[in-house]
Amino acid sequence: MFMSEYNHTVDAKGRLIIPAKFRESLGEEFVISKGMDGCLFVYANEDWAAFEEKLTSLPLINKEARQFARYFLAGAASVELDKQGRILIPQSLRDFAGLEKDVVLVGVGSRIEIWSKEKWDDASSDENLDDIANAMGALGLTI
Repeated sequence: MFMSEYNHTVDAKGRLIIPAKFRESLGEEFVISKGMDGCLFVYANEDWAAFEEKLTSLPLINKEARQFARYFLAGAASVELDKQGRILIPQSLRDFAGLEKDVVLVGVGSRIEIWSKEKWDDASSDENLDDIANAMGALGLTI
């Protein structure tokens, strides 16, 4: 399970150091894709395979299902760690997430999210946390 928050930078070549705690669970090769809310999602290969299976089992006759699967599968790339623990984030994914220099890697259970620092600061505000907690309670999540 991934958790915690790490601040890093993307270098001029588009490489990003993956924190050692995350590398232990990800392995040498893993998948990075477009995420929700303007971030990137990172999955260990086995977690990606399970997610991919769910996506490909969606009914083809449902337009939203096709769009949802297309969004994640077309926007995904397999990446490998180099000897320094870095990955090269494809340019299209850097552009999508607005990754230029300062980024935040966030462990979110079965995946990691990569955010531009600016977007993360906006998204992680606890301004509406009471409203969000009430919505989660309606979904059955209680603390």
